[in-house]
Amino acid sequence: MPSQPDSRGFEIVARQDFSDVTYLLEVRHPLMAKAARAGQFVIVMLHDHGERIPLTIADFDRERGTITLVIQAVGKTTREMQRACTVGTHLFALTGPMGEPSHIGGQRRVVCVGGGLGVAPIYPQARAYKESGAQVTAVVGFRNKDLVFWEDKFRACCDEVIVCTDDGSAGIKGNVTEGLRQAIAAHPDIDEVVAIGPPVMMKACAEATRPHGIKTMVSLNPIMVDGTGMCGGCRVKIGSGIKFACVDGPDFDAHQVDFDDLMIRLKRFKTAEKAALDRFEESCRIGRTAGR
Repeated sequence: MPSQPDSRGFEIVARQDFSDVTYLLEVRHPLMAKAARAGQFVIVMLHDHGERIPLTIADFDRERGTITLVIQAVGKTTREMQRACTVGTHLFALTGPMGEPSHIGGQRRVVCVGGGLGVAPIYPQARAYKESGAQVTAVVGFRNKDLVFWEDKFRACCDEVIVCTDDGSAGIKGNVTEGLRQAIAAHPDIDEVVAIGPPVMMKACAEATRPHGIKTMVSLNPIMVDGTGMCGGCRVKIGSGIKFACVDGPDFDAHQVDFDDLMIRLKRFKTAEKAALDRFEESCRIGRTAGR
């Protein structure tokens, strides 16, 4: 895996804020950009005492030598990154690319479904399927039109883009499952569906494709610690067996995933996560007060 390029870490060369909680970081790492494949992820540390967090690679540019991460500020570390990561600053550690790349090639027609933050990591898959010669439909979902991002990027690499919003303010009214149903009705020759988003959304997509016998893959991002399969924290139930999402995945057959078990496991550290976030926000409040 690529090593750290200099003592400062990995430079953030671009940032874009999509909403008050969702933001994009483009990070310079030529070796990782060269090695990255659709479906892989990285482990990030903001500073030397920071938490290790897994983030899916949302894009990579081999010519610029950069990878792109799209992050939602929901916990202590992602909110700390939201405040600290500006153009010219550095990430302390960036390990990857990790996980098995998505198996792309040989499909004639594919539907790529992304819900909310899952819209970002489904993009490199949609692009890769199109580059492999497949007909690609993208189904992307957001709460409302103000949260829509990357529609232009999807239209540039897909044959069809179905935008869904919960309130109907852009595209069709409804969630991505409704968009997926429309795609299935319009294209009886779909070879594969790929879905990335919250577990409940991926489960709904799996149930939408199951009656039609359409191969469906999902990208799982359970709780990870080391990202190398040693800690066992990311184990998931697939069929009658147990897999580690970090080394066996993150892509798995959606019709074999035990989503209920996954959702229970994701709640294991809710109390500790909330306590960490509360301490961080309190320290920020004290800092702002002291600076007045």
